[in-house]
Amino acid sequence: MPVNLKELARTLGLSQTTVSRALNGYPEVAEATRARVLEAARRYNYVPNARARGLATGRSMAIAHVLPISDSHELVNPVFTDFIAGASEIYLRHGYDMVLKLVADDEQERTYREIAARGTADGIIVHAPHTGDPRIALLHELRLPFVVHGRASRGRDDDYSWVDINNLRAFAHATDFLLDLGHRRIGLINGLVSMDFARRREEGFRQALGARGIAPDETLITSGEMTESYGYRTARAFLERERPATAILCSSMIIAIGVRRAIHELGLEMGRDVSVITHDDELSYLRNAGEVPMFTATRSSVRMAGRLCAEMLIESIANPDAPPRHRLLDAALTVGASTGPAPAD
Repeated sequence: MPVNLKELARTLGLSQTTVSRALNGYPEVAEATRARVLEAARRYNYVPNARARGLATGRSMAIAHVLPISDSHELVNPVFTDFIAGASEIYLRHGYDMVLKLVADDEQERTYREIAARGTADGIIVHAPHTGDPRIALLHELRLPFVVHGRASRGRDDDYSWVDINNLRAFAHATDFLLDLGHRRIGLINGLVSMDFARRREEGFRQALGARGIAPDETLITSGEMTESYGYRTARAFLERERPATAILCSSMIIAIGVRRAIHELGLEMGRDVSVITHDDELSYLRNAGEVPMFTATRSSVRMAGRLCAEMLIESIANPDAPPRHRLLDAALTVGASTGPAPAD
């Protein structure tokens, strides 16, 4: 059962002030004492009182996530749940609460300004950045600490903190893998290209084809909201052509499930007649698992990204004058049952 500050201090035989200062990194606390307090906090499952810490530090002890709700529901997807699960582990460890605000697209600026004016949160995590995202400049203006999950190109990626996957490299690698298997008619079922990650994935796809002297078939490159039905409809269109695609590269597991349904309905076999590679966020409830995974995938943990974003933001709140930090994660290509040599024409 968790203990509070008073109980932890009594167990250690120290004053509450000393224990509080040790936990919050005050330099006047001896290192031996600090180590003893931190070890006891872990052993007895100490949980900070966020309200008390807020009164002491002048902070709200909360992190805000502002999610736009519009006709394009890129953010309202299962990936967000795992990201929040990872971030919440870090919030709990540091005594932070989470503030979740769902707003219309045209209400985002007002919401950020209200958070800054009211002191609702000490920092912001920015989700699903668009190319040239205006939220970056706004948060700089408001002087709110923030971390971006992803990047917002057409600006300076070095003047704000971010955690991102190397989407370009991941999809170039996946395309190379299909090319090495002999595939030449490769389709790309991508997310909305206004989103930075999707633009980078398409760029990686095109670069890999270009490096082999292959011109991309523009009719096999699509962009849309990443749903199962979008994957299904697009795959059927790719596979019912006179010269069908022999391989399909998908931007999400949800798309790939729709692609698999289309392949099955057409009486084809995935991995033999049609190869499929997807991006896999290692979702806790949608596992691409097994000794041989169902899908060949570029794999990266969105839960780990949540942890990294939260840690980076809390450090930025504690040290507001520190320079921005950046973390670029590589996605590993995991070979599953969904890929094989290109079928003979």
